[in-house]
Amino acid sequence: MSAPTLTGDDTFARAVARSAELEREIAVAPERFRVLTGDRPTGPLHLGHYFGTLLNRVRLQRAGVDVLVLVADYQVITDRDAAGDLPATVTGLVLDQLAAGLDPGRTTFFCHSAVPALNQLLLPFLSLVSVAELQRNPTVKAETQATGGRPMSGLMLTYPVHQVADILFCGADLVPVGRDQLPHLELTRTIARRFDQRYGPVFGQPEALLSPAPLLLGTDGAKMSKSRGNAIALRDDEDTTARLLRRAVTDAERTITYEPQRRPEVSGLVLLGALCRDEDPVAFADAIGDRGAAGLKAAVTEAVNERLRPLRARRAGLAADPAGVRDLLRRGNARAGELAGATLDRVREAMGMRW
Repeated sequence: MSAPTLTGDDTFARAVARSAELEREIAVAPERFRVLTGDRPTGPLHLGHYFGTLLNRVRLQRAGVDVLVLVADYQVITDRDAAGDLPATVTGLVLDQLAAGLDPGRTTFFCHSAVPALNQLLLPFLSLVSVAELQRNPTVKAETQATGGRPMSGLMLTYPVHQVADILFCGADLVPVGRDQLPHLELTRTIARRFDQRYGPVFGQPEALLSPAPLLLGTDGAKMSKSRGNAIALRDDEDTTARLLRRAVTDAERTITYEPQRRPEVSGLVLLGALCRDEDPVAFADAIGDRGAAGLKAAVTEAVNERLRPLRARRAGLAADPAGVRDLLRRGNARAGELAGATLDRVREAMGMRW
């Protein structure tokens, strides 16, 4: 009798259960774990990043987990012709994270382009995956549909394998992901397994650390995104934040309620305000009552600015010392280079390519 086929819901349920187990293990022995996470430096971090990933990174760091944060500068050019003012964007990205609470004394920041050994792992890993498997990857499929006839770059096609190298080069045990990123981690596990089967044991099997990251809507009612221009950046000043929220999409009902399915735009604003105040969204909506959209926007503006005020002050202080960011990146790049070099040595040894 053949084994039952797992559905996507079954796989996700198992991932949720395992993630809960991992959280319990982290609470007991955080020093056993290493986390790899990161961002593409394509623009300023916003409130979606703050509540979706940054707070979780800070939590893991404070728990005592070894956290590595990748600034994926090479991945900027997967879907665009130019990287823009990359030095300024990278500096801003790091400043946003430091201001949010990440400590360079406990968290390692590094850049793709500064770790050659990491990128060299891409070559043997590509030999372990087929073109068809890459084309089925959700990110690659989405990019194919979004190109509008523009040819896809080879770097975009191999983007999932580059992510595999990001995870495996440093021996990361855990990767914080959302549900839609689980296929990327499964590809990592597949390539690690195939390499070990072909050449001998080198890699472990990294696991997903799922977090209930809230889906924050932007000012236009769509998912908050740097590319849509609907996001409130962490570095925005209070007047800019107020202006962005004044033009946020709502509806004509005067009484404010939290009903995400029926009133997504209003509920998105309610959720944002509630998160900033560490309140239940229903209670936040009830406190506004029948003051309508204007009352809602005023309450959310106050909550956002109050929440971000200390962060913005820290960021301004850090920005006054740009040499500090360059120094912490140099230190982080050096550590990442040592980890990648050791992994590449083991890979070459296993493949019989140490000359």
